[in-house]
This record gives sequence, structure tokens and C-alpha cells, in this order.
Amino acid sequence: MKKKPSGRKLPPARQKELLGILKDRFEKNTVRHPGLRWEAVQAKLEANAEKLWSLNEMEASGGEPDIAGHDKKTGEYVFYDCSAQSPKGRRSVCYDHEALESRKGHKPKDSATGMAAAMGIELLTEEQYRQLQQLGEFDTTTSSWVKTPPDVRRLGGALFCDRRFNKVFVYHNSAESYYAARGFRGELRV
Repeated sequence: MKKKPSGRKLPPARQKELLGILKDRFEKNTVRHPGLRWEAVQAKLEANAEKLWSLNEMEASGGEPDIAGHDKKTGEYVFYDCSAQSPKGRRSVCYDHEALESRKGHKPKDSATGMAAAMGIELLTEEQYRQLQQLGEFDTTTSSWVKTPPDVRRLGGALFCDRRFNKVFVYHNSAESYYAARGFRGELRV
């Protein structure tokens, strides 16, 4: 499995550009984060270069990260991938490294958990995925792997979710499977 990034930092020009993208998205989607001020978010981001690097990875792979919550206990802002469909740059992947290694042929390029770790983010849990769906309609034509409970994974399975018929569904598949319309969504706490 890939290690989490350490000491990653964006060049100043890209940092400025990314902060502009995040600010625009924040201001266009205030329903996702009522009562929060961009200035406070920006200050926290500027103080966390590695987290800003991870947000850039989310953005570069099509995730369109935005704030989906604020943890009042820790003071952390919670970013989720808010792209309408599963991020394009993270599709056609199996669930985890074990699943990737177990495939005999036609291996996908990577695994969801491996990519997430390399990006410095976590896969959404089923509960977080359902919270995301309260903020809009996501994955209406795609699906996203979600963090799978160990007992399901031990038996060879993995979970994914989507939204169809105005409902959120949770399904199972073998962890080795991968599809062009299935990716994963991540969470990052800053």
C-alpha cells in the first residue's frame, strides 16, 4: 500500500490559484456550510501546507472538494469531494491493495484505498456518504466505493454507494471488481 504523503507543499502560484478555486466554490455553495466564513477557512488552509496539497490532489482528480461540515470539538473543517459524479480521475479502480494484487489479469491501474492514502485523504464511510447526499444529488450516473467494515472485507467483499430514483443505495461487490463508472469520494479534515 502507498504511504501517506509527507512534507508535500504546493508552489506559491498553484497555492494562490487553488485557494481562489476553493473560495469560489465555497461562495457558490453556501448551503453546504451555513454560518462559516471563508477568511477563517483560508487562514487554516494557509497554515496547513500538506492539507492544501491533499486538496489540490482532490481537485486535480476531479473531486471538486468543498466544506461539508465543521467539527466544533476539534475546530476542523471537513472537506468532501462534491463533484456531481464520482471523480473522473479516480474511476476504474478496485477497492484495496489486497484486491489489486489478487487479480490475475486485467488489473486496474490502482485501488481506491491506495489512491486515497497517496493523496492524504480517507474514503467516505457509508454514514458520511449519506451526509453528503443531504447537500445535493451526487452519483446519479456513477457510484463510489465507501469504507468497508472489516468483517465484510475479510469475506472478500467491499461496499459502494450511489443515488438512484431519489434514494441512496448501498451495495456490495467483490473487492477485486472495477468499473468505468465507479470511483471513490474522499474526506479531508483541516
